[in-house]
Amino acid sequence: MPRRRNLLTAILIVLPWTILLTIWHQNSRDFYFAVKRKEPDNGTKRALVNSSQSKEEQGVCIHQQAGGTQTYIKLEYVYTRPPQWSQSLPTIYVVTPTYFRPVQKAELTRLANTFLHIQNLHWIVVEDSPRRTGLVALLLERSGLNFTHLNVQSPKSVRLGLTKSSSRAPRGTLQRNLGLRWLRDRLIPNDSSEGVVYFADDDNTYSLELFEEMRFTKKVSVWPVAFVGGLLYESPKVNTAGKVVGWKTVFDPNRPFAIDMAGFAINVKLILEKSSANFQLYGIKGGYQETSLLRELVTLRELEPKASNCTKILVWHTRTEKPVLINEGKNGFTDPRVEV
Repeated sequence: MPRRRNLLTAILIVLPWTILLTIWHQNSRDFYFAVKRKEPDNGTKRALVNSSQSKEEQGVCIHQQAGGTQTYIKLEYVYTRPPQWSQSLPTIYVVTPTYFRPVQKAELTRLANTFLHIQNLHWIVVEDSPRRTGLVALLLERSGLNFTHLNVQSPKSVRLGLTKSSSRAPRGTLQRNLGLRWLRDRLIPNDSSEGVVYFADDDNTYSLELFEEMRFTKKVSVWPVAFVGGLLYESPKVNTAGKVVGWKTVFDPNRPFAIDMAGFAINVKLILEKSSANFQLYGIKGGYQETSLLRELVTLRELEPKASNCTKILVWHTRTEKPVLINEGKNGFTDPRVEV
C-alpha cells in the first residue's frame, strides 16, 4: 500500500510539470519560426520590378503548424531587370523572327530569361503575322528588356513551306530584313555608337558567354553551332594563323558561307554602310540564306573566329519538342481563353 501511495504521489508531481514544459516548448518554437520569417526592419525595402500580379492578385500560402497555429506567407513574382546600361559597351541588337504555334510563348520566355543577364541588349522581335499579337506584346512589356516589336507577314507559299526554289522554306527572311531596315532607319551611319547585330531564332539555346564573345566584332565574327546539318555541330575551319579557311559541314560544304544563322554576328556600322545588303527570299537554293547576306558584307578571309578559334560550342539548335495535343479534339478540350 505505501508503494502505491508513493507511485501516485510521484505521478501527480511529475505530470503537471511535463504538461507545462511541453506547452512552453511548443510556444517557443512557433515564436522562433515567426521571427525567422519576419522581414528585417532596417528602413529599406526591396524594390519589386515588373511584378506580373497586382496586390490583389498576389497569392498567400497558409502553413498549418503542429500546435494549430497558422502562418501566412505572402507570395510575389519578381522579374529582375537586366544590368544597368553602360555608355562604354557596344550594344547587341538581337533580331528574332517568330510565328504563332503552341510553344511560341515558351520559346520566347526562355529567350527573354537569357537576355535578362546581358548588358546593353536591344531585342528586335518581328512577328510573321498581319498584325502584332497581344501575346507577344504583353510578354515583351513584362520582360523588363529594351525591345522593339515589329511584324510583317510572309507570303503564303513560304508560310506553308511550299517554295519551288527550295525544299527548305526560307522562313524568317522578311522578318530579319525588316529588323535590318529598322536599324537603318533609326541609327545614323556616321554616329560614334558601337554595336553588333545578331540573328537569334527563338528555338535555340544560347550561352551567356556567346554574347560577350560577339560584342566587340569588327566586321563579321563566326563560331560553331551545335545540332545542325545532321551533325553534332557545324563549324568554320580555322588555320594555325587564326584565319577562317573553310567549313566543317556535310551539307553543301562548297557554299561561300556554309554557316548556320546562329553562327555569326555583324558590326552594326557595316549594316548601315552596306544599305542594300539583305537576305534574299527568292531565286536561291536551300541553305544559301546566310550566304545571300554575308557575301555583300565580307570576304572569307575577313571573318573573325570566336569561341577559342571555333573550338567551343556556345549555341545549340535545340528546338522545343512539338507538344502532343491529340486529346484536345477538333473543338478543343481546354479553355481557349487561357494563354499558353
